[in-house]
Amino acid sequence: MQLHDLKPAAGAHRKSRRIGRGTGSGRGKTSGRGQKGQNARSEGFRLGFEGGQMPLSQRLPKLPGFKNPFKKVYAVVNLSKLSRFADGTKVDAEALLEAGLVRAGLDIKILGTGGLKRKLVVEAHSFSLSAREAIEARGGSVKVLGEPRKIGARRLAAKAPKPIPTQAQQPQTPESTPPSTE
Repeated sequence: MQLHDLKPAAGAHRKSRRIGRGTGSGRGKTSGRGQKGQNARSEGFRLGFEGGQMPLSQRLPKLPGFKNPFKKVYAVVNLSKLSRFADGTKVDAEALLEAGLVRAGLDIKILGTGGLKRKLVVEAHSFSLSAREAIEARGGSVKVLGEPRKIGARRLAAKAPKPIPTQAQQPQTPESTPPSTE
């Protein structure tokens, strides 16, 4: 058998209909589209068109919720992973990178999952409360890297302690006022 002997199976290839080739062809004049109307025209309608009704693609919201532009992404390290370092070691970004626990370029957060068996000096950008307590309970220390979070003037004023009123500023109570003689 040669390449020129190969032929498709009988009936596999049908000849395409020749539309609009005169009335004698049976598919002439309106070419099977009927009289007038939107479907007889050449343009038709686009995909997703619902006859003027607001299409489904426009009725549905584009995205659920919103994307927080200030989201902080951390490389997370659990306490159980810190047990591989020797007692008294300073565990910083370089040490974690060498151990393959974090990727370069991301801020590091230490979480409190698992147990810690060593006294370590840990430096990271953020700590969970349980991780901080566990490290300090073993006699280690915690150092937070980076600058502290900035808050606006109004929030700063709200967090400031209220001044203690002095004797001169205290409002007088009805019992302490002298009785008036009328």
